Amino acid sequence: MRLLLIFLMVHTIFIRCFTFDIPGKDLPLTLDYYKSTCPTVFDVIKKEMECIVKEDPRNAAIMIRLHFHDCFVQGCDGSVLLDETETLQGEKKASPNINSLKGYKIVDRIKNIIESECPGVVSCADLLTIGARDATILVGGPYWDVPVGRKDSKTASYELATTNLPTPEEGLISIISKFYYQGLSVEDMVALVGAHTIGMAQCRNFRSRIYGDFHVTSALNPISETYLASLREICPASSGEGDSNVTAMDNVTPNLFDNSIYHTLLRGEGLLNSDQEMYTSLFGIQTRRIVSKYAENPVAFFEQFSKSMVKMGNILNSESFVDGEVRKNCRFVNT
Repeated sequence: MRLLLIFLMVHTIFIRCFTFDIPGKDLPLTLDYYKSTCPTVFDVIKKEMECIVKEDPRNAAIMIRLHFHDCFVQGCDGSVLLDETETLQGEKKASPNINSLKGYKIVDRIKNIIESECPGVVSCADLLTIGARDATILVGGPYWDVPVGRKDSKTASYELATTNLPTPEEGLISIISKFYYQGLSVEDMVALVGAHTIGMAQCRNFRSRIYGDFHVTSALNPISETYLASLREICPASSGEGDSNVTAMDNVTPNLFDNSIYHTLLRGEGLLNSDQEMYTSLFGIQTRRIVSKYAENPVAFFEQFSKSMVKMGNILNSESFVDGEVRKNCRFVNT
């Protein structure tokens, strides 16, 4: 009872502290922004993403993750793509990114084609947003319309990348607060985490989980024990050994965007502590109900995921609309 009261108090504080207008919601994003300036942009990105995902289905998750990590730092402004220079400290080497993000060459590849057709028109931030949608569809996920018209920032924030992004070992209350800070609800959070149904994780990010409370959450299920043994073969207990070894977060349908990840959480087999917390945390009264709903109803999951991706994509950097640009090369500010 005492824990329940603490949770309700903390939840109320979060709502009071983090209820505010979503950044950039009144800024000019439209579905037809490129209608006259680059009418082929959606087709170009779709065609390239088809090739890229066909080459390796993991590229779908890579693109979605890039978009997520971009939007949680300064809004969806392409800041995550900037390389470090003598005058700019980028976000790529921040602790949540350095061993997690890939896909920069994918963005380069698509951007080069777009620039050849419509030079100086389509922002890298829009490229990421459209690419994440197409990546989702190509592995079986839902469709949504993508509002466009974002500008690329001329800045990045190593500090915000370090503090704003959720981490694999983080507790539920802390993660909820990070989503609330971005104007995203608990429902948005649980739906967006569903993207892990096609994601991969490195040993360094799930070692503490498989040598920690995995036994407890999976209730010593014999099948779970077999799964756990296979995970420990991939990821040795010693820190530094096999850190970069990877495995799927959804071990049932790792290349298919479906609701399987929520069934994984129901079994107590979530690979990341941050995911499993949504179902087994003492503070997970609301999240537990949502996880169960999405496990039972894939249509509800798809519908909310689409809405939440649009909502996340609308977290904008208002400064970029005053001082932003359309980068010619997504890695560098224009000279």
